[in-house]
Formats: sequence, C-alpha cells, structure tokens
Amino acid sequence: MRVAHITALEDFGTRSLLVHGLMTLTFANAVLIGIFLEGQVAVVSFVALLNLTAGLWVAHSIHSLGDATGDGAYRGILNELLENDDGGSDGFDTGRFGRLVTLIAAVTAIALLTSAQVLSGPVLSLAVVAVGAIAIVTAIVGFLIALGAAYDDAQRQTQDAVDQFSDTSDPDL
Repeated sequence: MRVAHITALEDFGTRSLLVHGLMTLTFANAVLIGIFLEGQVAVVSFVALLNLTAGLWVAHSIHSLGDATGDGAYRGILNELLENDDGGSDGFDTGRFGRLVTLIAAVTAIALLTSAQVLSGPVLSLAVVAVGAIAIVTAIVGFLIALGAAYDDAQRQTQDAVDQFSDTSDPDL
C-alpha cells in the first residue's frame, strides 16, 4: 500500500527540506523562549527545544552521509530551495562546505548567546560544551560529505576517460 504523503518522503531532498523545516521551527522557538520567557519552565523548554534541534541536526548530518554516495539529484538544501542546478563540480566542493561552516557558525553563535542569557552556572558550561561538540561533529560530517562528493566526481571522470579511450582503440589489436 502506497500512501501519497509517505511516498513523497522517498526522495532525500524532500526529507531534507522537512527535517530542515523542523530544525528551523524548533530552534526559532528555543531562541524566542530563551529571549522572552523567564523562570524554570522557560529554562526547561529552552533546553528541550535546543536538544531536539541538536538531535535532528546530528541525525540529518549522518543521514546525509548515506545520500552523498548515492546517485540522487540532491545537491544541498540551498539548491533545493532555490532550484539552483549548477551542474557537476570539479574537485572538493568548497562552496557546499563553506555554506555549511557558515551555517554552523551562525547557529552555534545564536545558541551560545541565547544559552548565556537563559542558563547559568554548571548548566551553562554543559551547554557550551554540548553546542560546541555538535558544531564540531557537524563540521566533520560536512567535510566528509564534500570529500566524498569530490571522490565520486574523480571516479566518474576517470571512468569516462577509460570509456572514451576504450571506444577509440583499434579492435584489431
């Protein structure tokens, strides 16, 4: 039995958009709660939403590693949103890695600044270490994805050159 809304999630790009939407929603709510509410409920809500966002982020980063080796048409969240098909790239995908590092820096800065406003004492220290660890893990995964894409492109180019050479060789030899 195929259900239409579940079938739409078969495509990695669609799943990625959905997960990014959930991360944006939970992170924005965590920041809003951290800025505008006070008290224990605000602290617990902030930490819970920040943890949910972090869990989604790490899970999606790991899931992206699996898609990087596939032949899917997914080329990153910005290209999915803007429908920017820039074709293949030669070598290490510095643009994709640069966008990821910029995103990690922005989200980490916002998370740390909001955490400093909401949390205090040892809980703040724990939050700083946790947010930093998530940022580092995400950067490592992003680097591996970009490196894997570069390796796949190099293999594809080598295979194309071999195929081209084998097509031009003399069959009588």
